[in-house]
Amino acid sequence: MARKTLTWTLTTMVSLGLVLSGCSGSNGGENQPAKETAKETAKGSGESTQPAKKVTIKMMHLWPTGSSATQNKIVNDIIKEYQTANPGVTIEQEVLENEQYKNKMKVLSTSNSLPDVGFTWAAGYMDPYVKGEMFAPLDDLLQGDLKDKFVNGTTNAYAFGGKTYGLPVELNIVPVYYNKAIFAKYNLQPPKTYDELKTIVKTLSAGGVAPIALGNKDRWTGSLWYMYLADRIGGPETLKKAIDRTGSFTDPSLVRAASEITQLVDMNGFNKGFNGLSNDEGKAEFMNSKAAMYMMGTWELPNYTTNKDVPQSFKDQIGFFKFPAVDGGKGNLDSWVGGPGVGLFVANNSKVKEESKKFVSFFVQKWGEHAISEAGVIPATKVDTSKVKLPQMYIDLLNELNKASNITLFADVQMKPASAEVHLNMIQALYGKAATPEEFAKKHEDALAKEAK
Repeated sequence: MARKTLTWTLTTMVSLGLVLSGCSGSNGGENQPAKETAKETAKGSGESTQPAKKVTIKMMHLWPTGSSATQNKIVNDIIKEYQTANPGVTIEQEVLENEQYKNKMKVLSTSNSLPDVGFTWAAGYMDPYVKGEMFAPLDDLLQGDLKDKFVNGTTNAYAFGGKTYGLPVELNIVPVYYNKAIFAKYNLQPPKTYDELKTIVKTLSAGGVAPIALGNKDRWTGSLWYMYLADRIGGPETLKKAIDRTGSFTDPSLVRAASEITQLVDMNGFNKGFNGLSNDEGKAEFMNSKAAMYMMGTWELPNYTTNKDVPQSFKDQIGFFKFPAVDGGKGNLDSWVGGPGVGLFVANNSKVKEESKKFVSFFVQKWGEHAISEAGVIPATKVDTSKVKLPQMYIDLLNELNKASNITLFADVQMKPASAEVHLNMIQALYGKAATPEEFAKKHEDALAKEAK
């Protein structure tokens, strides 16, 4: 899922008690009872093949055949495989477009009649459903068949009060992509330390090349750089604690991270006019080889690997590196900024709760096998790269993910809506030199403290 869509979704969630006028349960949807297609039980599935009582699990998802054909096919293939291995189970689907899905979720929540299995977004989106006790805890699955299956940190965004209420199926992390041809022209190598990165910025700027492509009109784009600096300087918990109020945004490491941003601006580290450009406009600087580096989520991978509309000569020039270590900092290279896409939930009041949990466990594992090779979507579960045929950049990033020590969720997604808006506005002010690092930190602290009351 695109990062902009995720942010919009989480920051515009309204009260669950609000019933949208004119919303219909079947509006735009596809009611598709999935049919059993095999008469014999598939071998090697690991699921029970014994006759069982007849069970119908109602599932709602957001991948219609028209707009999301590949994902829709994967869902149906997984369901067929599960029903083949479990003859007594029928998975009954309802499929809605993204916005219709969200509206239907709101309507169903007012009568606590959610489907047995459905999809949810993380963090703020889930909060009212969890508080309303509408989602069932799924920690037993994490201690069972799914133990050690997820990339470290990916389930954290679905956890509330020490319990996990959703299981992610998608994941995006944020590397720094770089143009190898530009680096070679200036005898540069991917940086291992932040001081090396600043030297690269100085060298490229002096040569008349924009070091970093950035479109900060969208604001969350600039937040990525700040988050990595906060992680590398203060460690993965400092920013998280400031947001959840077990810490403070005036922590020296968070102020220093803001200070490093202003230094990059002073060094002409970004393309001209970056604060007034959209992400797409900023990205164009990189795609046109006018900027040497571009930090963005792994949803950009097709542009550097499989997108037929991008010249192969350009794709061959692109590599990536992990955000470098800061000298004396508490963070490490295997900690990533990123976030999951959608995840599965089981309705707490489902009459087939245990059967639904078994299906969810199966679905998560099978999605990990299908998604990367068939849809180019990085799953939240670990991928055995020896068993998939993919472009090398996918393989390299998946291998990095498998050894990730932490995934820090996008800052604005971690925050409640009002604080998230302050964060995004202050990011733009910081890059525009309209706020000092100290003012940046204080504005955050005030907003977070106010919203916590």
